[in-house]
Parts: sequence; structure tokens; C-alpha cells
Amino acid sequence: MSEDAISLFDIDTLKNPYPAYRTLRDTQPVYFEEALNIHVVTRYDLVREGIRDTETYSSRYDQFLAGSQMVVFQQASPEVQQQLMAIADQMVETPPTMLTLDEPDHTKYRSLVNQLFTVSRIKSAEVAVQAIIDECIATMSPGPVEFMSVVGFPIPLRIIGDRLGIPLDRREFFDKAATQAASALRLTPLTGEALLDRTQTAVDLQRFLIDLVDARRANPEDDMITILANSKLEDEDRLLTHGECISVLNQFLVAGHETTSSAFGWGMLLLCQNPQLQDELRGDAKLIKTFVEEVLRLEAPVQGLPRLVTKDTVLGDYSLKAGDMIMLRYGAANRDERQFEAPDELDIHRKKAGAQLAFGAGVHFCIGAPLARQELNLGFASLLNAGRNFRLGETDSAPEAEASFILRNLPRLDIVYDAI
Repeated sequence: MSEDAISLFDIDTLKNPYPAYRTLRDTQPVYFEEALNIHVVTRYDLVREGIRDTETYSSRYDQFLAGSQMVVFQQASPEVQQQLMAIADQMVETPPTMLTLDEPDHTKYRSLVNQLFTVSRIKSAEVAVQAIIDECIATMSPGPVEFMSVVGFPIPLRIIGDRLGIPLDRREFFDKAATQAASALRLTPLTGEALLDRTQTAVDLQRFLIDLVDARRANPEDDMITILANSKLEDEDRLLTHGECISVLNQFLVAGHETTSSAFGWGMLLLCQNPQLQDELRGDAKLIKTFVEEVLRLEAPVQGLPRLVTKDTVLGDYSLKAGDMIMLRYGAANRDERQFEAPDELDIHRKKAGAQLAFGAGVHFCIGAPLARQELNLGFASLLNAGRNFRLGETDSAPEAEASFILRNLPRLDIVYDAI
């Protein structure tokens, strides 16, 4: 593939970006993507440099997100645009909290939620997580099954719903709202009707979360929203505003279910494509951990995130100016042959498989990574104990990723397996 012909926004490239990544790593490791006016970084060492040098490459990339949403807005008809503005007027303003802040502001928010993801708290939740996994797997049958709707989506949604403290009678709404909140990051085209529905659901979700925060302040319970609602910013000696709470919770919704659902789907597809590994993995917790890291490396659920260039600089041998926006492409770095031997192959014996960047690195390393790994390690162990000879079902089309720029997901996966 010639670098002159590459556009990461090509539909086919969005669905399978890896040939394009390979070409760019070798020829233009920092590449200007005109469609989004952004410089895309694809080589592992340069992505790591962008992650580590937070002074030069700032996480204050709100303008990128706002600009991306404006592109989606401008594609709508004038009538839909008017309706969207009327709905958006009802939304509570959400200030930047963790993901789009630099130090020291980033730490003051992250320190509040670190207690939600301590090793002891994650370990203590293992029995409850395993119970949800077992319940979902029990609904499967050896005959044809659509894996994502039965296992891939429900497990992470139920777990994050439980951890947050979402009332059972509101779970159907919460599942829809959380899924749509994540879909906004895919940067995929939507019909006017779908865009209106997503925007209204976002408003309804805000109202729901605000009511829940207020309820937990009045009557605390043992859940994440209670901790968030009643924690104070030490330097200001105050509770979080509603907007700050929503900002943090929105990040939990994406990190807490979308990325894990994606990894479940890609992991099962890889098992179906590599059936010889199933017996080797079954019952071996250590190998399953490496398998999970390989799934995250090969199919990073978050393909990349932007950074704002704060001063004129050079990345590799590529000149950047203050105000430029770069995209650190984790999905490309994870398949860099300079870092990983045979990078396109699944290797359950790979040493240092955890060097993959699917969860980012540095101060912005995904705070929910321990929970995601717990769900995936327990989940695949339980799946392999429940069945064997997992294989693709007979359908008219092969499994295919959604055409998405930031998130990489597998919306449907039809499988068949044999009972043990």
C-alpha cells in the first residue's frame, strides 16, 4: 500500500487499519490525516515519547473532541441541527476532569477515584464478578449463538452497573445510555434520527446521574457513585459539582464496559481462528493472562487518543508546531515489529506481552485496567471450562469491525461450540 493512497478515514481502512499502519510506520511514522487536521503517530517508540512527555504533548484536547462533534453536527440537515441545539441547551456543562487534564489538575480528580480501583477492592469483588460471568455463560448453548449479545456486551455492562450502584429497575435505560455514550467516540456517521436519539439519551442520562448523586449524598450506599458523590477536592474543601461528577462518570461508562466488551469479542474471534490454542489455554491461568494481553495488543479497544502540542518541537524527524494536534495510535504501536517479534501473530508464550499500550501508559494509564483484566481473565477461563472447539457459525458474512476511528469494536460474532 502506497502512503500516498492512505486515508485512515477510508471505510475499508477503518475496518482493517493494520496494513495502513504497517506502511505508515515504515514510511511516515508521523502522518498528517487531512480529514481531521491531525498528525497521526504510529511507531511504538514515538507513541511512547508522546505519552511520556506530558509537557510538550498535553492531554487538553477538548478542542479535538468538540471539533469532531461539530463535523457530525454539520452533516445533519438544518431541521435536525435545530432540534439538536434545542436538546443540547438542556445539558449540564461538564468540565474536563481526568482524561483531558494535565498535572497537577489531573491528579486532584484521579486521586478521588483511585480508591475505587485498589487491588484489595478489585480482589474483594472477584466473587461477584465471577457470579455475573457464570450467569451470562449459562445462557449460552452449544448450538449457534450470537456471542456479543449473550456474553460480550452483558458481562461488562452488568459489572459496571453493579459497581456504580445503578438500581435494577433502571438497568435497561442505563445499558442503552452507556452504550450510546461510548458510540459518540467512534466518530461514525449517523442518520438524523439516530443522532437526535443519542443526544436526547445523553440529556436523560445526565438527569438520571444527577438524581443518583443527590440520592447517595442523602443516603450513602456501598457503591462507586456514593464514594464519588461524597468525596471532596482537598485543595478546595468542597464536593464535586454535578458537572464534575458527570464528567468522571462518563469516563467510567466508556472505560468500564465498551473496551472490555470489545476485548471479549476479539478474544473469542481469535480463539475461533486459532482452535489449536483452546486446549492449551484451558485450565492454565498464567497462559490465559498472556492470551488476554495479546488480545489487547492485537485489537486495542481504543485505537488511539489525541494530544495537543504545546510548543514547536520535533517528534522523530517530523516538525510540529504549537497548537498542532497529534493522535497517538496505540493500535499501530502494538503491532510494531521494532517492539514485538512477529507482531501480527497471536503468541500465548510471548514475553513481556504486557508492554502493549491498549491501556495507555504514564499518568493517564487507564484507571479501570485492573477491573478489565479481572473480567477478561475470569471470563475466558470460564468460557474455556464451559465449552470446547469454539468456531465461527455459518453466516452470510464474516465477522467485521465497525468502521470507527477511535474505538474498535466487533458488533456481532456468531459462534458454535461443543459442550464439555
